[in-house]
Amino acid sequence: MKTPIRKTAWLLLALAAMLLSCSGDRSKYRIGVSQCSSDVWRDKQNAELKMGAYFNEDIELKFATAYDSDTRQIQQIDSLVESGIDLLIVAPNQIQTISPAIDRAYDKGIPVIVFERKTSSQKFTAFISADNYEMGRTMGKYVVTRLKGRGQVLEVKGLEGSSPAIERHNGFIDAISDAPDIKLVGSIQGDWTEESAVEAAGQWLAENPGTAIDYVFAHNDRMAMGARRVLSAEGRQSRTEYCGIDGLPGENGGIQLVRDSLLDASYIYPTHGDQIIDLAVRILEGQPYEKETMMMSALVTRDNAKVLLMQSEELMRQADKLDLLHEKADSYLHKLATQRIVNGLALGIIALLVVVFVLFYLYHLRKIDLQRERVVNTLWNIKPENVPATAVQSQPEEPEVPQQPEESAPATVSVFITRLKEVIEARLENSDVSVEDLAADMNLSRVQLYRKVKAITGSSPVELLRTARLNRAYHILLTTDKSVSEVAYAVGFTAPSYFTKCFKDEYGMVPGDVRK
Repeated sequence: MKTPIRKTAWLLLALAAMLLSCSGDRSKYRIGVSQCSSDVWRDKQNAELKMGAYFNEDIELKFATAYDSDTRQIQQIDSLVESGIDLLIVAPNQIQTISPAIDRAYDKGIPVIVFERKTSSQKFTAFISADNYEMGRTMGKYVVTRLKGRGQVLEVKGLEGSSPAIERHNGFIDAISDAPDIKLVGSIQGDWTEESAVEAAGQWLAENPGTAIDYVFAHNDRMAMGARRVLSAEGRQSRTEYCGIDGLPGENGGIQLVRDSLLDASYIYPTHGDQIIDLAVRILEGQPYEKETMMMSALVTRDNAKVLLMQSEELMRQADKLDLLHEKADSYLHKLATQRIVNGLALGIIALLVVVFVLFYLYHLRKIDLQRERVVNTLWNIKPENVPATAVQSQPEEPEVPQQPEESAPATVSVFITRLKEVIEARLENSDVSVEDLAADMNLSRVQLYRKVKAITGSSPVELLRTARLNRAYHILLTTDKSVSEVAYAVGFTAPSYFTKCFKDEYGMVPGDVRK
C-alpha cells in the first residue's frame, strides 16, 4: 500500500526530473555568411548584418571570409553547411567557380541568399543587390557629360569573372558607345584593391608612354585612388579626372574623397546588411518575399557630396551609439547568461541530490517492507509441506487424547497457523496475556503450544507475540498520527521505552523514524 509519504517521494522525484530537463535554451536560427573578400565595404555590410541581428534575438550569425580565393570560399561554404546552418548568405567570388558549392547547399534544403554578386546557377532562394549594369551605364553617361562628348578614357576593371565587374563594364561601354568622340584607350584589370590598380596602371603607362588620359573610370573608389597615385606621379593630376563606385561614408570613403576633390564622382553602392537580415527572417519564417530585390543607389558629385557626407556622418554617429548600447547590452546579457548557467548548475545539483535522496529513501522503505514481509511470512505464511511431520505429532509427555480421524500434515499446519494468528491478534492489546492464556485459547497445554510453535516457526510463543505486536505497531505508525506512547499501549506494551527498544531491535530504527 502506498502511503502519503511514499507518494510525496515520487512527486519529488518527478519534480527533480523536470528540473534536470529544463536546462536547454530556445533554439536559434543559425545563418552562415560567406564573404568573398575583406575590405571597408564588406566591413560596413558585416556591421549592418550584425545590427540587423540585434533586432532579431533568435538569430546567430557565423561569418567566413575567403579573401578573394575561390578554393577557400568553396571550403568555407561546405564547412558552414556541415556545421548545421539554417540559411546561407553568400557573395560569390566569381560567377562560375563558386556555383557548385552553392548548389550543394541548396540541394540539401538550405535556403540561399545570393547578394551583391551573381552565380551561373539558378539554385538560390533569393538575390539582393544594386543594379551594377545601371551603375556602369550611369557613370559612363556622367563621364561623357563631363568631357562634353570628346576625350580619352581609361577603365580599371574589378576582379575578373565577378558579376559586378562584368556588369559595370558592360554598362559603361554601352554608355560611351553613344559618344563617338569618346575613346576608350584601355581597360586594365584590377581585383578591387588599390594596389592592384597601382600595378595595372603602372604597367599600362609603361606600355603606352605619352598617351593622354582625360578621365579614369574605376569599378570602385579604391582602384580609382590607386590609378590616381600612378598618374599623379606622372604629372597628370591637373588634367585628369577620376571616378569610382562605392560612395562609402566615413574617413577616406568615396563621399569624402569627392567632397575633397580627390575624386570627381562616385556612386553609392548600398550595403544594406540589415535589409538582407530582414529578407533572411522572412524566408526562415515562411513569410512572403521577393526572389530578386534591387536596392536603390545614387550618384555622388561635388554638388551633393557635402550634404551626403553630413547625413552619412550623422547616421554613423547614431550607429556608433547603437553599437555602444549593444556592447553594454551584450555585457549585461553575458553576465545574465553566466548567471543562468550558474543557476542551472545549482538547480541541476539540487535536482540530483533530490533524486539521490528520494531513491535512497525509497530503497530504505523497500528494505523495511521486505523485512516486514519476511517477518509476516515467517509468522503466518508457513508452507505446510515444508514443516516436519514431527511438528504435528502429539507429544509423548502429554496425556493421551481421543483419537481423531487422521489429516494430512499440511492441512493440519494450515489450520493450526490460522487459529494461532486469530488468537494472537485478538490478544495484542492485552498487556497481561501469557503463554498459558494463548495455550488455553488453542486448547493445548503450555508445553504443547511451545513445542508446536517452535517446530513450525522456529520462534517461541513469546517471540511470536512480541513480533506480532511490533508488526501491528509499525502499521499504526504509518497510517495514523498517534504518538509513540499511544501506539506502545495500543499493542500491549506496558512501557514505551521497552517498546522503543524492541522496535529498534526488530526494524533497525526507532518508532519516530517511520514517519520521516
